[in-house]
Amino acid sequence: MSEEIRDEGRAQGRAQGQADSLLLVLDVRGIALTKAAREKITACTDTQLLHQWLERSATATTAEEVFAKGPQGH
Repeated sequence: MSEEIRDEGRAQGRAQGQADSLLLVLDVRGIALTKAAREKITACTDTQLLHQWLERSATATTAEEVFAKGPQGH
C-alpha cells in the first residue's frame, strides 16, 4: 500500500470522525436536522469546514446557524 493511499485513508477517517462528532453534538443539543442537512454533513470531506461546523454547533440553536457563512462562523 502506498503512502499516498494511507494518507488519503487517514484524511477520510478524520473527516468521518468529525462528521460523527458533529452529528452527536447536534443530537445531544436537540437541534433537528433535515435529511439533506444530515447528508451534507456525512458527505463532507473538508476537515476544516467540518471543524468550523463543529465549533458552531456548540452555541447554535438551529442547523441553519451551524451552516451559516459570515463573521459568527469565522
